[in-house]
Amino acid sequence: MEEKATQEKKESFLKRKDIEISAKRYLQDALSAMALGLFASLLIGVIFDTIGEQSANLFGDNPVSSFFVEVGAEAQAYMGAAIGIAVAWGLKAPPLVMFTSVVTGMMGATMTGFGIEVAGGPAGAFIAVALGVEFGKAVSKETKVDILVTPAVTLITGAIGAKLIGPLIGWLMIKLGDLIITATEWQPFIFGIVISVIVGLVLTAPISSAALCIMLDLSGLAAGAATVGCCAQMVGFAVASYRENGVGGLVAQGIGTSMLQVSNILKNPWILVPATLAGAIVGPISTCVLKMTNIPVGAGMGTSGLVGQIGTFTDMGFTLDTLWKVLLVQIFLPALLAFVIDRLLRKAGKIKDGDYKLDL
Repeated sequence: MEEKATQEKKESFLKRKDIEISAKRYLQDALSAMALGLFASLLIGVIFDTIGEQSANLFGDNPVSSFFVEVGAEAQAYMGAAIGIAVAWGLKAPPLVMFTSVVTGMMGATMTGFGIEVAGGPAGAFIAVALGVEFGKAVSKETKVDILVTPAVTLITGAIGAKLIGPLIGWLMIKLGDLIITATEWQPFIFGIVISVIVGLVLTAPISSAALCIMLDLSGLAAGAATVGCCAQMVGFAVASYRENGVGGLVAQGIGTSMLQVSNILKNPWILVPATLAGAIVGPISTCVLKMTNIPVGAGMGTSGLVGQIGTFTDMGFTLDTLWKVLLVQIFLPALLAFVIDRLLRKAGKIKDGDYKLDL
């Protein structure tokens, strides 16, 4: 009886503080918020840096190009802080906890551990902020000196995570990414399919494929396959659903996100097949035939804001040879294959008119 009362009291406290230890809260809410922080710092920073460098190559060194390069570098440098505020927002942190998370996010991204000379990076920032936020929420407004206690608890617990856990997680993510990259180079056909399908599905699910690829530091052929998988999902859904959603749906999914289809996928999982199968077919063409590569920032973005394409050009060079390869495997083939597979499934009665309908 006493144990039950204690448990009920604990649950009541967690509910009052909005502390929820669940896969949804961390893998969906917090990780998706982390992606926004990455977009606002690392990703946009890479784009600005690329614009600056390429304009300097075309027109020579000039103040405007130098300014873009400088802005891009600064934006990338503050990645940890952006992740901090974003994850804290995703975890519904109160103001003092949220603002302190700017600091813990920066510490998580840059601090090394005891005996591990690797900074935590994006994964370390996520861990440090998540830890600091939950402890900070627990003490928030519980004392008369809240303005000191809440940021102090958030800071110290976040710092402990940044020092003891972040570097280990960051190291493990990098090693896992290295393993995936090596495996793709060893078996480009098989892993071209596997990576394309998995990362593509992550992109369409309420999880951030961009954050995943950046944390894994995915590059080379593996990043190229991931890009193709994401493109197949976005372009595939955009083309297959054109009958239901028109031009608005084409744009919203094609350069926005295929995540818009999640509710429809739950109603009829068959609509996931055309885009996913298109990615599985194009993946090995990317790795085995065209040798497509990308940088971590672009690998998990697909055609969203054309970031995947910008990343491909950044890694493979701004040439006509790269251009036709990008158009072929990241846009044309996924669109064609998804369209054909969708029509076959419609004829088989697996997909019906209205299954892709979005409320746009």
